[in-house]
Amino acid sequence: MPKIITVIPTYNEAENLPGITSEVFSLNIEGLEILVIDDASPDGTGQVADNLAKLYSERYHVIHRPGKMGLGTAYVQGFTWALNAGADFIIQMDADFSHSPKYIPQFLTLIPDYDVVVGSRYVPGGKLDERWGWGRWFLSWWANSVWTRLLLGVETKDATAGFKCWRASALKSIGLEQIRSNGYIFQVESCYLAEKSGLRIKEIPIYFEDRHIGKSKMTLAVKAEAALRVFEIRLRHRNRKASAPMEE
Repeated sequence: MPKIITVIPTYNEAENLPGITSEVFSLNIEGLEILVIDDASPDGTGQVADNLAKLYSERYHVIHRPGKMGLGTAYVQGFTWALNAGADFIIQMDADFSHSPKYIPQFLTLIPDYDVVVGSRYVPGGKLDERWGWGRWFLSWWANSVWTRLLLGVETKDATAGFKCWRASALKSIGLEQIRSNGYIFQVESCYLAEKSGLRIKEIPIYFEDRHIGKSKMTLAVKAEAALRVFEIRLRHRNRKASAPMEE
């Protein structure tokens, strides 16, 4: 069976982590493991993760970082760890239940035929939480359907998606060491590099639900900063030529 590592960055997710862990493992997928990267959460998420590691033994791993170092660096460190651990497939997801584990079996069914499977809010059948206000919905739609397409030319409908399944070979091909995005813009940069690398990308519709517990970290200021940093991505990778689609 393939080795599958689910990478979950955390910051103040002590109340959500046991539940999301239980739901992921309740899928009973052979070879599935979890890696938590915690940024010294003041609410004790790191200790919760350590307790879960004792409970689930070799299926559960924890990286403790000295402070709030950002989502982007957490994913790069987590992906690198997973690759070094011999993962065949790497799943990325949030701990707050906005990404339902129920889609993971569908990811794993499709990934043998693709390089990246994306849980998308903006393909037919995809849906956002009904509690989103009009302004929040419009900003998310604009970022994906207008801004990233205009500046980067990406074709992926949900370029800011944070729920994905990668082949190990796909992550190696995009060059993780070239990624400099430190916040949520990491999702855009990794999507852009995936397309530039000629990866076969499949988007599947998901229902994106608001977090169950705690406060969202996606403030208006964070979103505005992410929008401006799209310019940096274009500049940083301006000399990278598009590759032909990867083949088996």
